[in-house]
Amino acid sequence: MQKIDFYNQAPGAIKILLDQEEYLKACFSDSAELGMALLELVKLRVSQVNQCAFCIDMHTKDAVAMGESPQRIYALSAWRDAPFFSNRERLALDWAESLTLNQDIDDDRMKALQDMWSDADIVNLTIAVNAINSWNRIARTFKPEVGGYQSPLQN
Repeated sequence: MQKIDFYNQAPGAIKILLDQEEYLKACFSDSAELGMALLELVKLRVSQVNQCAFCIDMHTKDAVAMGESPQRIYALSAWRDAPFFSNRERLALDWAESLTLNQDIDDDRMKALQDMWSDADIVNLTIAVNAINSWNRIARTFKPEVGGYQSPLQN
């Protein structure tokens, strides 16, 4: 099957997604409450839920390059039962899974988020989940080669 080079076939659309990534990188980098490590965990977990091999490869490599421990990466798919994640990370992972699986957002879940983060942080976390879901769907559709990604974060 002939693969479609989505980067070159829709450069304007891809630029929007890449600009969104730059926005999120700035938001998460500037937020002491969110942070880039949390963003990578969310991206990796959503990619696992969506079974996106390309994005799992990418975000595992980026997380390792950022100093994430192999133990936490291995346990991420079972984060509810693993003792290696903070309450803040658990809340973000629960939110990411809930949005990815299109579950109803009840008042208790929203209150827990608002007790942890500002409204702006909650919106940015939600946009981050939406963004990785978009990338997962693109990668699963057009199937870029898995395994060749080199993290720009590596020394």
